[in-house]
Amino acid sequence: MRFSKLYAPTLKEVPSDADIKSMELLIRGGFIRKVASGVYSYLPLGWKVIRKIENIVREEVNAIGAQEMLMPVVQPAELWKQTGRWDDYGPEMMKLTDRHNRSFTLGPTHEEMITHIVKNELISYKQLPTTLYQIATKYRDEIRPRFGVLRAREFIMKDAYSFHTSEESLDETYNDFYKAYEKILNRMDVEFVAVEADTGAIGGSNSHEFQVLAESGESTIFYCSECGYYATDEKAESGTKFEKTIEEMKDLKIVDTPNQKTIEEISKFLNTTPQNTIKSILLKGKEGWVLALIRGDYEINLSKIRTVANDQTLDLGEPGEIWNKFNVEIGFIGPIGIKDVKIIADYSIKTINNGVTGALEQDKHYINVNEGRDFNVDIYSDIRIISENEPCPKCGASLKSKKGIEVGQVFKLGTKYSEKMNGVYADENGRPKPYIMGCYGWGISRTLGAIVEQLHDENGIKWPKAIAPFEVIVINAAKTPEALQKSEEIYNELLKKGYDAALDDRKVSPGFKFKDSDLMGIPLKIVVGRSFKEGNVELKLRNEKDGEILKADTESILEKVEEKLNNYKPIKK
Repeated sequence: MRFSKLYAPTLKEVPSDADIKSMELLIRGGFIRKVASGVYSYLPLGWKVIRKIENIVREEVNAIGAQEMLMPVVQPAELWKQTGRWDDYGPEMMKLTDRHNRSFTLGPTHEEMITHIVKNELISYKQLPTTLYQIATKYRDEIRPRFGVLRAREFIMKDAYSFHTSEESLDETYNDFYKAYEKILNRMDVEFVAVEADTGAIGGSNSHEFQVLAESGESTIFYCSECGYYATDEKAESGTKFEKTIEEMKDLKIVDTPNQKTIEEISKFLNTTPQNTIKSILLKGKEGWVLALIRGDYEINLSKIRTVANDQTLDLGEPGEIWNKFNVEIGFIGPIGIKDVKIIADYSIKTINNGVTGALEQDKHYINVNEGRDFNVDIYSDIRIISENEPCPKCGASLKSKKGIEVGQVFKLGTKYSEKMNGVYADENGRPKPYIMGCYGWGISRTLGAIVEQLHDENGIKWPKAIAPFEVIVINAAKTPEALQKSEEIYNELLKKGYDAALDDRKVSPGFKFKDSDLMGIPLKIVVGRSFKEGNVELKLRNEKDGEILKADTESILEKVEEKLNNYKPIKK
């Protein structure tokens, strides 16, 4: 590609709304353009990188026997109502009504659709296992689209679905995808980890996420360097043991606490500690209100409590709605005497004797509160966010943390969808059995942003060779006819050898060309510049401080290009 013909408008200025480095560099480098909040166009360079990511994913998924197809984006509400997810999925689902008043969704995922498609076709155990996948656009109405292509309303995704007769068969395919995902990321030369993950709105049992490590990542990954335990903050557990202390129970009392609403304010006002307070948080979901209880020095983990309550719509109650229902401000909520509410408590509550909690009255709290005597818990579970240095749940060593960006996830769905949608096959005895299913997602467009977050410097992007918009660029930095002729010669020979090459033949300054090349992240540049007067050219990798001077012999240059690109590894930021 000749840069004089390339549509790749680069920018010197940082976009005013760029809230993350990848968004800034992808816009400045001429890869994407923002259309609306969470909606982006992919310009030729961006689309080229996307297609290279797609091809790597496609090759590795095809290699394990998956078959590609394409399903509709517009999905009838009836399919989602069969599984209960029309109401359960939550506000991220984009819903619409056609001119005949029929309800549809712009598919955020395709479990219902794929089960509907195959249930009258995969009818015998002899046809299983079968794995199908697509690469298509998905839609989710994010409440706060941010971080560029990392959290967008419209995004490109590979989603695969497998159908089995046994858990053992599902395990094999799950492991195949696990290994395929590792190969995908290794081919892209990025640092990553696979971690235990929450299944979220997809459901099922086991799940792992594949996280590209980056300081700016929105996922916190907890890990143990001793035993190899890894989990996202949504899933991570602690080995901390919570046991009730032996202490004589005191008489329950109600005390005035005017304008003391936060844990810190209450603790100071009543001369106690946050560890001796019960934090009470009201959440509302499809089946009504839930009161989550946790020790005052901890924070609620929404993902965990949604899983425990089996309600992905569960969210923090609005202050106005809480006032209308309970006639009290949030800071004075408590479990004693509360009605029509399921109480889910974190295990940390078990350590509290003669504690403090809201009294369901304005400006009042209870002291000397004890679970079992003064209130009862419906479910005890781990519903808190853990922190660094807590003991590993596997071996007891101290947990550490790092940041990551999720790009892929694998799920064991079991029979969640097949049972509800009558997706059955006939077994060896002719008896109907529900499919045992797996699901395997990969964020294609999300990978674009995640890699930039990990691989960049002050000058721009550092693309891995496998997905760079061009592997090598020839820069004509001299103004003589001879230099232009040599640039053309090298460029044409690179194309003949099969390299994805570019020629910067624009009539702009050499400095402008160098800056654009670094901004765009092209792995190798060949500069026909000042040294060409002495019969030399310069070869410089994107991660090298100084280039290498070679004689301007095209054959020798091509040999050096092959050597440099074969050994090129972008430096981790």
